[in-house]
Amino acid sequence: MTRTRILIVDDEPQLLRALRINLQARQYDVVTAGDGTTALRAAADQHPDVVVLDLGLPDLDGIEVLRTLRAWTPVPVVVLSGRLGSSEKVAALDAGADDYVTKPFSVDELLARLRAVSRRRAEPEPSSAVRIGDYEVDLAAHDVHRADDPVRRLHLTRTEWRLLELLLRNPGRLVAHRELLAHVWGPTYVEENHYLRQYMAQLRRKLESDPAHPRHLLTEPAMGYRFQP
Repeated sequence: MTRTRILIVDDEPQLLRALRINLQARQYDVVTAGDGTTALRAAADQHPDVVVLDLGLPDLDGIEVLRTLRAWTPVPVVVLSGRLGSSEKVAALDAGADDYVTKPFSVDELLARLRAVSRRRAEPEPSSAVRIGDYEVDLAAHDVHRADDPVRRLHLTRTEWRLLELLLRNPGRLVAHRELLAHVWGPTYVEENHYLRQYMAQLRRKLESDPAHPRHLLTEPAMGYRFQP
């Protein structure tokens, strides 16, 4: 069985060593880099399956490294950083990051994110039928009905459907506000976050068993939304 190769980019030697030991113990191949220049060279030479990228590097800003990677490779990137501000997280997502983990973090949390982005790379499209609570969403037929009674269909507006479809086609991935707004309303609406709040509330009222405590259509504060299967 082919082992997943992970490139870890961070300027903290102790963290690199700890992650290398933990990931190798879980049967990952691990490549490490302590700065952006070395990371870009390693990405080109080693062809990792996923990249864990710190934003605070000594030579290049992590966002710059991310944009350079995105210019030539679709490799999944999980950004790892001690920067707590939402603006940095949004900038990383806009530059092409697949997910974001804030320091300090648990190894189990990081591993869960790595598994999620790796699954999305191996299976870019979900099955046509996706379950949300009591409902089944048929992406191919553009149909939503009760799982226990296919005759009982649920009406979604065109806008609700476009928003839901983008989330469902990216299960587990944090989809940034700007990506959702550009996809549903167009590039001139990328700052209109109140549109998302309104329509996500409508979708939760229709699909979630407890809209006040959603299990599937999740909010990532100040960043975006995530569909949790």
